[in-house]
Amino acid sequence: MTQLDLFDLDNSNRNFEDFSHENGFTYWFASDLMEFLGYENWSSFNKSINKAMTTCNSLNIPILDNFIQEYRDVDGKQHIDFRLSRFACYLTVMNSDPKKPAVAKAQAYFATLAGAVHNFIEESNKVERIVIREEISERESSLHGVVATSGITNYAYFQNAGYRGMYNKNIRDLKLLRKIKDNKSLLDYMGKDELAANLFRITQTELKIKNDNIHGQTPLEAAAHAVGKKVRETMMEISNVPPERLPVHDEIKEVKKQLKSRSKKFKQIDTDKKKEIDQHE
Repeated sequence: MTQLDLFDLDNSNRNFEDFSHENGFTYWFASDLMEFLGYENWSSFNKSINKAMTTCNSLNIPILDNFIQEYRDVDGKQHIDFRLSRFACYLTVMNSDPKKPAVAKAQAYFATLAGAVHNFIEESNKVERIVIREEISERESSLHGVVATSGITNYAYFQNAGYRGMYNKNIRDLKLLRKIKDNKSLLDYMGKDELAANLFRITQTELKIKNDNIHGQTPLEAAAHAVGKKVRETMMEISNVPPERLPVHDEIKEVKKQLKSRSKKFKQIDTDKKKEIDQHE
């Protein structure tokens, strides 16, 4: 069985590669991919596409080169669809629900194409890390805006209070423990689950400040610490692993570099495939 035969859809001998189209570049319709992955409606599947676009944008790869929106006529009705490049399919699959058997199968397929055949779960985690890290940056900016109008005088102290509540350590001490350089961001070395926990901490801190109408440096620090501590307690209850003892991962910058290489590799696959087809015509 070759790499391009691995994604046998629904064990029906319908091969993913057979559904590709050519019009200046190789593409697949998102509606076909949705069906392949076992999604029943567009609204739920569209979340995976939006996350894929976010990932693509964070890699500084042009979205319009990989996700082309169009309207297709289906049974006399116009429906939104996308032409997805192979890389766009990869990002969408990696941002889809791995609990669906077809998604897990597709993730293994694309990990094989990317050269990570034995580690498709980690491949999915890399993509998800980028999405969550991007969202954290947006939520941190939002939180900064809220505290800026709530009497904050030292944002670094406020930020440190949240970390201290969650990790029982100051930011600097946590960096020392994890052997992360002082000029680097802790968030850039966190895994998917730890990033998600910090995203929750940041959003809930903002919500608490708004709901409780908190003002002033000391009360704001106390709120950040309280929310961080509550997140810590929840994580300990679930996993019994202190957050500060979670593993350090490759820096996000390195992960982005790896994913950019996937884009180049997939383009080469399509170029080689087209040459092979042309030679047999």
